[in-house]
Amino acid sequence: MRGDDIHQDSMFSYLSPEARVPKDHPLRPVRQMVNQALRELSGDFQAMYAREGRPSIPPEKLLRALLLQVLYTIRSERLLMEQLDYNLLFRWFVGLSMDDPVWDHSTFSKNRERLIASDVAAAFFGRILKQAGAAGLLSDEHFTVDGTLIEAWASLQSFRPKEGPPPSTGGRNPEVDFRGERRTNASHVSTTDPEARLATKSPGQTAKLCYLGHVLMDNRHGLVAAPALTLATGTAEQEAAMAMLDTLPHCRMTVGADKCYDQREFVRFLRQRGAVPHVARKRRGSAIDGRTTRHATYAVSQRLRKLVEQIFGWIKTVGLWRKTRHRGRERVAWVWTFTLAAYNLVRLRNVLIQATS
Repeated sequence: MRGDDIHQDSMFSYLSPEARVPKDHPLRPVRQMVNQALRELSGDFQAMYAREGRPSIPPEKLLRALLLQVLYTIRSERLLMEQLDYNLLFRWFVGLSMDDPVWDHSTFSKNRERLIASDVAAAFFGRILKQAGAAGLLSDEHFTVDGTLIEAWASLQSFRPKEGPPPSTGGRNPEVDFRGERRTNASHVSTTDPEARLATKSPGQTAKLCYLGHVLMDNRHGLVAAPALTLATGTAEQEAAMAMLDTLPHCRMTVGADKCYDQREFVRFLRQRGAVPHVARKRRGSAIDGRTTRHATYAVSQRLRKLVEQIFGWIKTVGLWRKTRHRGRERVAWVWTFTLAAYNLVRLRNVLIQATS
């Protein structure tokens, strides 16, 4: 017997969002790890706010909502609030009941400066990494470093000479003829994002206004051990790699990298801190000799170092990082670190599931 298509809304619901989320939903282990990290950061959150005044939206809820934005590839905070209004899964993850009103999307803009000033992203990333270490999923011997270009939220049309009169015609978006004009970071600057730099990853590709995102990857399970974001300069990849490696204790380790890191200064730095440079060799003028490449572990590192591309692939597709949605190095670096913390959460969930199955 065919049922009737009746449109009758119920006045009451006796099921909570917790009851509606399946027990084996992939967000459940992620939420447990997130809640543990946020409980450990409670003291930091308390120091961010005044003791008196009107209660704010809890920063824990803001951060959970931003995690959903990354995990579900939501383009804007306005769309995020729309989803949070009617998506029961989102309400459950953030910690809202069925009847709790959602806040305005501008709340993120008003609280972002407070979160950046307190460096909450780095603290949250560190707590997630600590959980990975407690579970025995982090290696202290084998790592990989790499970097990728992140297109800035600025067009080439905003790349103007540092010295020179502004265009007198055309309104806010005048037509500019760049033909025959040599544009460099030394002579030009973006009026939209002055910290963005004109860069290209390889010869023959179109140069764009970019930042450089860097990761230090653990070779055991492909977790991000340290993040960094710098200006897109010619030496930024080596400098960022050395800075990230300095956060690790000095011990015997291997560090894999591509040919971009085959520089004498970088190889010398690794040897001085007791690390073996498992860097891909350039055809000419390589700083890597036979005392490194003759060992079988060199070939293993060369194979495992390519796992770092999975991180960049996830960041740029799921995390919407082909082009940043913010301006200024400080804001971009905050979101970069927070997005990598989200990646570690997904990776940790998958590794733990595999270990228990």
